[in-house]
Amino acid sequence: MVEVLKNNLLGMDRAGLEAYFQRIGEKPFRARQIMKWVYQQGETDFSRMTDLSVKLREHLMETAEVRAPEVVSDHLSQDGTRKWLMRVDSGNAVETVFIPEEGRGTLCISSQVGCALDCQFCATAEQGFNRNLTTAEILGQVWHVNRLLGRDEHNAKRLTNVVLMGMGEPLANFRNVMPAINVMLDDLALGLSKRRVTLSTSGVVSNLYRFAEQSEAALAVSLHAPFDELRNEIVPINQKWPLKDLMAACRYYIEQHPGRHITWEYVMLDGVNDGEEHARGVAKLLAGIPSKINLIPFNPYPGARYSRSSDARIQRFRKILLDKGFNVITRKTRGDDIDAACGQLAGEVKDRSRRQERRAAASEGVAS
Repeated sequence: MVEVLKNNLLGMDRAGLEAYFQRIGEKPFRARQIMKWVYQQGETDFSRMTDLSVKLREHLMETAEVRAPEVVSDHLSQDGTRKWLMRVDSGNAVETVFIPEEGRGTLCISSQVGCALDCQFCATAEQGFNRNLTTAEILGQVWHVNRLLGRDEHNAKRLTNVVLMGMGEPLANFRNVMPAINVMLDDLALGLSKRRVTLSTSGVVSNLYRFAEQSEAALAVSLHAPFDELRNEIVPINQKWPLKDLMAACRYYIEQHPGRHITWEYVMLDGVNDGEEHARGVAKLLAGIPSKINLIPFNPYPGARYSRSSDARIQRFRKILLDKGFNVITRKTRGDDIDAACGQLAGEVKDRSRRQERRAAASEGVAS
């Protein structure tokens, strides 16, 4: 018997659902009904969606589904951070992290299985790359956690913010990321504020322009170095899109979103990018751009080639930027006891890029 491939409704934003219902001979308003059931009620059983006709419910049970990635493991940190490993296919799994704080709960989600960009300080990059996540797999992470935590505004651990800062480069998966963001912002679905959904990019400049034009979500940029020569080394995408191109695209984002700012992420690597000259370089590079700068103490992982900057060097770096008038915070490390801190996410990646294989061969060559 041939198994019928069902349409996963988590893979469609409102426009996609309206088109879907029109194709099956239903009115577009069915999309609004489905979104309320799925995202606001957390319902997956079409038979319980009582404002749909019996005929439509039967059709959906035969041809559609609401399916999020399967949860493989669930780890709770001593500081309250929670990390899930979610299976997306037989060979791959991604990691999703929830960080509860006073007055907010932030979910860090993945957009790819592994990452193709090979940033030198990131555990995800060490895993290589397999594929882009589908819209349903991206959105399914948020749907699962939102359903688990509930939407009670009095719940101190409810989901209030989503950041695409997990495994992968979101702008390298633009086609699938954008519908997922649309659902996060849609009042009929998750209804998150446009300032509380943040896309983080290392600098896929071509799609950064498209993002600026098509999305109301917030923007974070993984900077990590103020000079091209150094950034070429630790963020290799800079070799394709150097800082002048990245900064032009970031200024364009600000032009499209008056009154907004860009969050700059800067991992602090001891003796690499944490000197006074680097701080002054950052100040010069970001001059005139509404900015918030997050200094991120490096979180080590097995095989890492860098070490964390000392507190003294981080404080000196921060003071230089503060004196230049920038809003600067040093991010508190959360979830490092369960490898859930920034830069530590690894998941399970069936590496198609052969990066792990090449690095192992290179290590053997050095050892010999």
